[in-house]
Amino acid sequence: MGSRSITIGQYIPGNTFMHQLDPRAKLLALFMFIAAIFIVKAWEAFIPFVLLVIALYLAAHVPFRYFLRGIRPIIYIIVLTSVLHIFFTGGGEVLFRYGVITVEAAGVELGLFTIIRLMLLVFFTMLVTLTTTPLSLTEGLERFLWPLKYLKVPVAEIAMILNIALRFIPTLMEESERIVKAQMARGADFGQGNILRRIKFLVPVIVPLFVSAFRRADELAVAMESRCYRAGAKRTRMNELKFGKQDYGTVAISVLVVTGAVLSRFIPGG
Repeated sequence: MGSRSITIGQYIPGNTFMHQLDPRAKLLALFMFIAAIFIVKAWEAFIPFVLLVIALYLAAHVPFRYFLRGIRPIIYIIVLTSVLHIFFTGGGEVLFRYGVITVEAAGVELGLFTIIRLMLLVFFTMLVTLTTTPLSLTEGLERFLWPLKYLKVPVAEIAMILNIALRFIPTLMEESERIVKAQMARGADFGQGNILRRIKFLVPVIVPLFVSAFRRADELAVAMESRCYRAGAKRTRMNELKFGKQDYGTVAISVLVVTGAVLSRFIPGG
C-alpha cells in the first residue's frame, strides 16, 4: 500500500523536451498514439511503438523503475483479459485440449495483443503524467473541452475536480501508508488470517483515512472560499499556454503515426 508504488498524480521535475511540450500537444499526441495502438493488427507494427516508448522515457530522464510501477496496478486486469481471450476465443490451430477446455492459436495471439496494447497504453499515459504538472494537465484538458461550454457542460468545474483529484492521490496514499504503519506498530497483522480477518484489519485503516480526507476537503473548501475562488470565472493566468514549433512538430508526427496505422490495415498481411 506504499505511496511509492503509485505513479498517478506524481510529477518528475525536469527541463527535457517532454517537460517543455505544451500539455495540449501531449494530450493530443497521447490520444492519437492510443488510437494507433488499437488500429494496428500486425506484430511488426508494435516494434516502432516499443522503441518510441523507450526513447521517450530516456529523453525525459524517467527512471526505469517507473515502468514496473506503472504495470503493477493493472496486473490483475492484464491477467484477467488475457485468460478470457486465451480460453474463450476460438480459431486457428488447437494448442491444448483437456476435456471442455481448449486453447487455440487465435486466442493466444489475441491475448498477447491485448497485453502489449494495455502495456503501451499505460506507458504512454504515464509518460504524460510524469512530465506534466497536474495544474498544466488539467488546464490543457480544459482547453480541449472548451467547446462543450456551448452545450452547458461545466468544463471549468470538471477540470477543477480533476486537478484536485490528481493533486491529492499521492497525499492520500502517503496518509494510508502512515496509518498502516501506525496500526502495525499496535500489533495489527494485515497479511495473516482468512479474507474476513484481513477485511476486519482494514477497518482501522479506512475509517481514519476517510476522516483525514474529509478534513482536508473541508480545509481546501475554506481556503478556496477565503480567496473568493469561483470555477469558470474569467481570470488571467500566470503562465499562458502557447504552441511552439516543437508542439506543432509533435502533433504532425502523431498524425503521421495514426495515418500509417490506418494505411497498414489495407496492406495485405497488415
